[in-house]
Amino acid sequence: MDWQAVAVSAQLALVTTLILLVLAVPLAGWLAFSRRRWTVAAEAVVALPLVLPPTVLGYYLLVAMGARSPVGRWWQELTGSTLAFSFSGLLVASVLSSLPFAVQPLLAAYGGVDGRLLEASAVLGRGWWGTLGRVALPLSRAGLATAAVLTFAHTVGEFGVVLMVGGNIPGVTRTASISVYDSVQAFDQVAAGRTSLLLLGFSLVVLTLTYTLQRRGGPGWARP
Repeated sequence: MDWQAVAVSAQLALVTTLILLVLAVPLAGWLAFSRRRWTVAAEAVVALPLVLPPTVLGYYLLVAMGARSPVGRWWQELTGSTLAFSFSGLLVASVLSSLPFAVQPLLAAYGGVDGRLLEASAVLGRGWWGTLGRVALPLSRAGLATAAVLTFAHTVGEFGVVLMVGGNIPGVTRTASISVYDSVQAFDQVAAGRTSLLLLGFSLVVLTLTYTLQRRGGPGWARP
């Protein structure tokens, strides 16, 4: 088994999850509670990676990070290295591709918050940030936990975007899913089977944890 690739996947998933939780909490709150019409369009953009083929998303990200793009040139001038085919570029791609998996559970959780509590918070003088942090978010803990689990799991299992943007550099951008692909291409069925079994077990644990969190956070979770 390629433990180096497993370690890269774990590191990528952990950092991606931490970044997205920081971004998704206010973003989902804005999408859930804003009354502006164009928030529907913003929500569609956030959810786009759910329906867009990973290779298409990876292609556009690769073009955006290339040495000829403004972003790519800026990054190369700043760091002296290219953004594409690096762990940093892979992290940016993972954040964008996993964004809906962090936002959607929080959107659903915020939608279940009693509006009267939000109104009471506003009457008491709390602003938008105070209401979100002290009222909506504490009541949406199950959604926050689900967002963390799904984001981590999706990042670990991502293949198309990772391969397009990160390539296949051992110890840098080669993840567990790419390792499985490489093993199959090399006719190493034993290595492919071991890594696949690890990912299968991880997926089952994630699904069980997600359904448990959803049941506990549902309307009837406190009933005896």
